[in-house]
Amino acid sequence: MSFTESADLRTSDTNRPVMNGVDALPPFPEGWYFVASRESILREKLIEKTWLGVEIVAWCDKVGSICVADAVCPHLGSHLGPAVGGQVCNGRLVCPLHGFEFDATGQCVATPNAPAPRAAKLKVYETREILGMIFAWFGSDGRPSQWDLPTEPTTSTEWSELRFHTLRFRGHPQETTENGVDFGHLAYVHGYDNVQPVGSVAIDGAYLKSCFDFKSVRRVAGLWDIESDISTVTHVYGLGYSLVEFHEKTIGMDARLWVFATPVDGELIEMTLVSQVREIRKPRRFISGLGFVPMKLRHRLMNLIILRNEKKFVLQDVVIWERKQYRPIPRLCRADGPIGKYRRYCRQFYPDLPRSLRPQ
Repeated sequence: MSFTESADLRTSDTNRPVMNGVDALPPFPEGWYFVASRESILREKLIEKTWLGVEIVAWCDKVGSICVADAVCPHLGSHLGPAVGGQVCNGRLVCPLHGFEFDATGQCVATPNAPAPRAAKLKVYETREILGMIFAWFGSDGRPSQWDLPTEPTTSTEWSELRFHTLRFRGHPQETTENGVDFGHLAYVHGYDNVQPVGSVAIDGAYLKSCFDFKSVRRVAGLWDIESDISTVTHVYGLGYSLVEFHEKTIGMDARLWVFATPVDGELIEMTLVSQVREIRKPRRFISGLGFVPMKLRHRLMNLIILRNEKKFVLQDVVIWERKQYRPIPRLCRADGPIGKYRRYCRQFYPDLPRSLRPQ
C-alpha cells in the first residue's frame, strides 16, 4: 500500500465563520469509523489520535491482532500514546508511568513488580478490517455494534495498490455523505455533464445504495481534453463509510474510491480518500498515450490521476461544507430527488435521542 500526504485545512483566521451545522447535528453519529491502515500501524508500532471525541491508541500484537482502545491506563490514568512514552514491546502495550502491560484484548497481563490486577483492563473497541483498512465501532452510550460493514471486495494482482489521502476540515459526516445522493450539485459544483440517476436509492437498514451515470470533459496537462462516460454505484454503510465503484466506458476502466468521514472532536472531521484501479489490459482508445504505457503501470498511473482528481473535487466541496448551515427542515424542490429519503435514513444513527428530536 502507499500513502500520500495529509492536508489540514484549518485556518488561524479567527474572523472566519464556524459552520453552524456542527452545532445543529449531534456530533458523533453511531457507526463504524476509519482508524488507520494496518500498514501505518505496523510502521509506527503505536498510533494515537483523537477519534469521535476520545483519545485512542491502536497497535498490533505478535500474531497480527489489531487493538483499538482508549488511551487511558486503568491503573492511575496515564495517557498511553507514544507522545508521552507509551510503547509496544513483544506485542503488548506498555504504560509509560508504571510499566503495566496490556495484550490485544485490553487485559493487563503483567506489571514490573506484582501480579497483574485482573480488574485492570482497557476499554477496547470492536474492529473490522477491509483490505488492510481498520475500522472501529462507536456505539451510542457504549452499546455494541448493531450492524456490520461489507465483506472485502474481490481483489487480486490485477488491482493497483491502495493510495490514501487525508484532509481535515470543519464539517459533519452526515453532511459530507449526503453528496452521494445530491445529484444536483454534481453538475453545478463539479461540472459533470448529463447526470442521470439510475433507478431509485435503495435502503436496507444501515446500507444505502445510489447509482448514477454522467459524462465529463477534463483537460490533462493543459493539452488534451478527455471526455469520460462513467457509471457509478455508491455503497454507503452508515455515515463513516462510502465506497464508490466507477466503470469508465470509453476506455474500459474499473476503479474504486472509498470515502471515510470520521469525526475528530465535534467540530473537525478527518476525511480519508482511498483509491484503487483495475489493470487496463486493452484500452478502448488511447488517452494521453495510455496505450503506450506498459500494461503493469497503466492502472498505477490511472490510480494517481483518479486520486488527484477526487482530491480536487473534495476541495471544491470543502469550501461549502466548512460554512454550510444545517437545515433540519430543508425547503426541497422536485429536482432534489432522494435527499429527503437520505435524511430519514440518517435518523437511525442517533439512537440516544428521542425520535422527535432526531435530525430531520
